[in-house]
Amino acid sequence: MGRKVLIFQHVPHEILGTFDPLLKSEGVRMKYINFSRQTDVDINLDSYDGLIILGGPMSVNQSDKYPHLEEEIRWIKKALEKDLFVLGICLGAQLLSRALGGKVSKNPVTEIGWYDVELTDGGLKDPLLKHFNSVEKIFQWHGDTFSIPKGCIHLAKSKGCENQAFRYGKKVYGLQFHLEVSRELIERWLNVEANALELERHKDYIDPDLIREETENCVDNLKHLSNKTFSAFLKIVGIERKRFKFSSR
Repeated sequence: MGRKVLIFQHVPHEILGTFDPLLKSEGVRMKYINFSRQTDVDINLDSYDGLIILGGPMSVNQSDKYPHLEEEIRWIKKALEKDLFVLGICLGAQLLSRALGGKVSKNPVTEIGWYDVELTDGGLKDPLLKHFNSVEKIFQWHGDTFSIPKGCIHLAKSKGCENQAFRYGKKVYGLQFHLEVSRELIERWLNVEANALELERHKDYIDPDLIREETENCVDNLKHLSNKTFSAFLKIVGIERKRFKFSSR
């Protein structure tokens, strides 16, 4: 029987991106749950091999406005107890940190666009990040940050955000940055109404036209890095890559 993965999605424009074809190439079945539209969710985690938690514009600390966040944390804890593999991206990483006992707070700066991400000593030794150079330019879109929970390994940082990635055990990862984006997805994000309003609030130091220019220079390398990294993730969690072909740089 093929592998089955549960995906927590928060808004329509935050999707699996470049990770999607890798999962499909392995015949992985994907079940999406959007907690903002579905209430009283009952999940049989015994039916799944892993959990992926995607990004979103809300803060983990807004559970009064988004009560589903507390429910997500409860399900993440259950997934950890059952030893499923877990991958949290952006908001997903923040929810994962909270589930592991960490804290989520405002980052000193809002990072939107392309930023240098530097591996820590732990990151340089990590099997997921083995295809990274010591510094890689990666796409970001976040205003909050997470603490590194007790028992986790700090993997990456940026100049404006100390905690960019962590690992818990062997198959649980939280990534603040967005490896999964494509040129088309970034353009979509820049044009979403709520995102455009956020860009306007930060116009003194974030320029959408500069983001577009940097995307042309950086996105092909990111796609290559994304394919390598997500394939490494599938190997780590026991889903071997069989048919996917990498594009050349």
